[in-house]
Amino acid sequence: MARRGVTLAFLDRRDELARLRALFGGTASGMAVLYGRRRCGKSRLLQEVLRGRHAVYYVGDDREGTLQRVALAKEITRLLPGFGDVTYPDWEALLDRFWREAPRGAVLALDEFPSLVTSDRSLPSTLQKLVDRPGARRPHVVIAGSSQRLMQGITLDRAAPLFGRAREILKVAPLPGGWIRRALKLRDEVEAIEAFALWGGVPRYWELATAFRRSLAAFESLVLSPLGVLHDEPRRLLLDDLRDATQPLSVLALIGAGCHRLSEIAGRLGKPATSLARPLASLLDLGLIRRDLPFGASLKDSKRTAYRLADPFLRAWFRFVEPNRSRLEAGLAARVARELKRTLPLHVSSVFEDLVRESVPHASYLGRPWGPAASWWGPALDGKPLELDVIASSSGGSELLVGEAKWAEQTDWARETASLRSKAARLPLAQGRSVRLALWTKRPPGGRSADVACFGPRDVMEALRY
Repeated sequence: MARRGVTLAFLDRRDELARLRALFGGTASGMAVLYGRRRCGKSRLLQEVLRGRHAVYYVGDDREGTLQRVALAKEITRLLPGFGDVTYPDWEALLDRFWREAPRGAVLALDEFPSLVTSDRSLPSTLQKLVDRPGARRPHVVIAGSSQRLMQGITLDRAAPLFGRAREILKVAPLPGGWIRRALKLRDEVEAIEAFALWGGVPRYWELATAFRRSLAAFESLVLSPLGVLHDEPRRLLLDDLRDATQPLSVLALIGAGCHRLSEIAGRLGKPATSLARPLASLLDLGLIRRDLPFGASLKDSKRTAYRLADPFLRAWFRFVEPNRSRLEAGLAARVARELKRTLPLHVSSVFEDLVRESVPHASYLGRPWGPAASWWGPALDGKPLELDVIASSSGGSELLVGEAKWAEQTDWARETASLRSKAARLPLAQGRSVRLALWTKRPPGGRSADVACFGPRDVMEALRY
């Protein structure tokens, strides 16, 4: 049953807020750049940091530059009365006046900046001249946008007019999983992990889900239904940055279907592997896929590289929506939702493994800090195949954390601990190191093993509120 959605309380972003507040609170004017995937909270972050300041916040759109200047001038009128009473023939005239009349410490925030540039390619050059203009009264400037390709081209390309002008360049990424329980007011960390497996860390998805009492009902309405606002979200994400989404979308679909090797993806597409270098690089840059290697392996070891969807929402979409497009278009969303409910634990299990690995460097498992964790796969000491979910090294490298993550209602503790000991004994990386063993389970047992520590969802999610 749906209910009225709520606006989420502002969550996390402590580092981003601190950096922007320090920039705007300084005596010298500065420029900041915010970019990142759509719906991750760039606009909300700007509004939060601009609260209580002399600031102008404007969101660009696809209209002609003449109309956008009129709209921006009206917003500036809130800060400078009468500013919008004048017609400005170009951006230079409008911005030059703002630079001269804005009060000390004022902030000009131009959201969806690429849309403004599309209507007038000279805008970055005009802004560069004003940013470089000497004087104590210069305002602060923030430009933001969801098109990561365009934002990087405007500010990070050495040939771009604004290159080197920004004092802060912040990529606004999805939130860590530890915040979702508070956002959706969930009962416990088990529910939080199950919800995160569907929505990932995108705050806008969380906000949309608050209109429903259950995550599965929200997913059925928002994602499975062809009328849902997120039904075609992967294509929209790609079109923010790519002119043609066909090949990247095909690559995402194959990875989501279990093709993790470059050779597998190329073979399914009927193309040489070399032809996929550009789409894979684009998807990696956008943060939509990741490149996994066994713990300790080098990036040069391309034969062991596995490509995976980096975002839980995309994994859920390509697992439950993509294979069922025809049935969903035929109005069978409720039937697909019932099947989703039956197979959801397997999907949650893979996300739980990721969350465990992500939590390792942020927690003090076994009373000590660990470096970044990864899985490991390859031939064991006996030559047989071996896989482990979690491996991390201590800061000095003398100790190795070796573990498994199990998402099941009932865990055979004796069997799993025996299996873990056996795997650790066959692990080549463990030779000459002190090995600490750990299991992460959905329902931690009451008892404990002398040599195997056990952790649960609460340990994981508390570590992920960073």
